[in-house]
Amino acid sequence: MQTRDELREHLVRTRIAGDVATPRENNLDHYSTLANRDPHYTLGLTVSQPWSYRDILELMAKSAGVVADAKHRSGQDTIDPERTIDALDAMADRIAAALSRPSPRLLFATGHPTGLLAVHLPLARFAAERGARLLTPAEGWTYWGQGFGRKRKIRYLQDVAMLDDRGGFVHSHDPAPMVAMIAEMGEERPDLVVADHGWAGAAGEAGIPTVGFADSNDPALFVGEAEGKIDVVVPLDDNVLPRYYTPLTDHLVTRVSRAL
Repeated sequence: MQTRDELREHLVRTRIAGDVATPRENNLDHYSTLANRDPHYTLGLTVSQPWSYRDILELMAKSAGVVADAKHRSGQDTIDPERTIDALDAMADRIAAALSRPSPRLLFATGHPTGLLAVHLPLARFAAERGARLLTPAEGWTYWGQGFGRKRKIRYLQDVAMLDDRGGFVHSHDPAPMVAMIAEMGEERPDLVVADHGWAGAAGEAGIPTVGFADSNDPALFVGEAEGKIDVVVPLDDNVLPRYYTPLTDHLVTRVSRAL
């Protein structure tokens, strides 16, 4: 297993953390929009506390390591690699706890098929190898969703849920597919959801144990974590080259294995 220092160096070198590609202007715009409760940015979560723009910036500095200075309005922003690694360890502990249950049920979903799918696929395979039942509810469910002019559907690749648009997996923040999945599951809910974007937000809002990944411009999941609806959120750039996530995924799998 790589050392913590080696993982930190990799995260910074590949810009999964450290000086990330998401510009400061985009981060602050999303914090402001969430403070105004734009439903596209709440990711399926009902924000119960009166989070202001300054509150959200302060939370993101604490949870993700973005620059805390409100006067820093443009240019480079950051994710603290130490926070990323700490959250990865906490996520691994939650996954291990779920896999330690009798006949565990897990559900994996991603809104980032060009990035985070590279993490979800090996995690899902590992969970199945450790005896988990991977749930695949609402496969083929079709709807008119946010920001596009034609129907999309839920489709699974190796038991990881994504949105399909005419044969291609697509990026999505929309919580509606997870809401449909939860409705179909009824009482047979998963012991843990591993997800991101609206997939994670809707699961956490429904009271399902949830761990997720989020970029520095997706503050809603961090707010959900602060309000106790999401168990763990890992701060990271969620769309670097897929192969860059391999050491991160190896770290997760190794820590889970040691905890079982």
